Amino acid sequence: MATMIGHQEAEKAFLEAWQGGRVHHAWLLAGPQGMGKGAFAERIARFLVTHGRSGEGKAPPLLDDRGDDAAARLVDAGNHPEILRLARQPKDKAKELARNITIEQVRQMIRRLHLSLSLGEWRVIIVDAVDDLETDGANALLKTLEEPPAKTLFLLVSHSPGRLLPTIRSRCRALRFQPAARDVMTSWLHDLRPMIEMEEVRAIVAASGGVPGKALALIDSDVAVMEKKLLAIAAGGDPENRLREALAREVSGTSNRARLELVIDIVPGLLSRIARERPVDQIASVLAQWDRVQRTVRDAIRGSYDGAMVGFEIGNCLAELAPRQDKATR
Repeated sequence: MATMIGHQEAEKAFLEAWQGGRVHHAWLLAGPQGMGKGAFAERIARFLVTHGRSGEGKAPPLLDDRGDDAAARLVDAGNHPEILRLARQPKDKAKELARNITIEQVRQMIRRLHLSLSLGEWRVIIVDAVDDLETDGANALLKTLEEPPAKTLFLLVSHSPGRLLPTIRSRCRALRFQPAARDVMTSWLHDLRPMIEMEEVRAIVAASGGVPGKALALIDSDVAVMEKKLLAIAAGGDPENRLREALAREVSGTSNRARLELVIDIVPGLLSRIARERPVDQIASVLAQWDRVQRTVRDAIRGSYDGAMVGFEIGNCLAELAPRQDKATR
């Protein structure tokens, strides 16, 4: 897996707690999806089951120190008995995942907590993502967090912590993962993929919003090519609708969902760039189209998510930003 960025503060906070013997029983890993929170939870779990209960009096460690070799080999094989994971499961034999983490999954986990540790000094529960819990499952988890078993650590991954039960949030110590700065992202991505042209790197960084996982997903998506198509609509206004109709075809249908999501990711960055380049008296009109794009995407998600309609409407928003002399010919 590619090395992620933006974990330094969270890593420091956890290691300081471990070294001081003050490891809280539940940690909420909160931030945008794609920040590598799940991977960070796995690193903490590996560290605990390979390093023992407390770091008091020990030299400062690194989170990726290997620790006990026998335990590390079990973690590498995915067989360590004291690392338990709750996540959405495939529905029947289909590849599609269930909508929620079920109450039965939580009950199975709770039953395991009543068993003695079979190896090492810690048991670690990773819930990825806690946002996916059914209501009954969230309440069952809350009861466990209120009366936590000894030698048990909960790592709750959340992409939308504001939607969690306040009582769950209050039982956890929060580690927040913030989007990385643009220059940091640019340097990281260029080092990671040195063969990519710098123009493409900058386009990917802008579309990613500072989220490393999203940047990695965009690498093979021809971001720069799509940017040029969208900017052409904004520059000329597309008076005969040819560019907008082509865009709608390109993002329509289930098979083109990834391309539609790419457009949705790119447009906010493009509008921000256009706003910076325009005179002050034109910024309000750019912001108005930004709001219109957001409404279009929200309405599409709530409804049937018609890709062609979303693509054409985004094209309309960009066309409204064309210089006035071009608009007069439409």
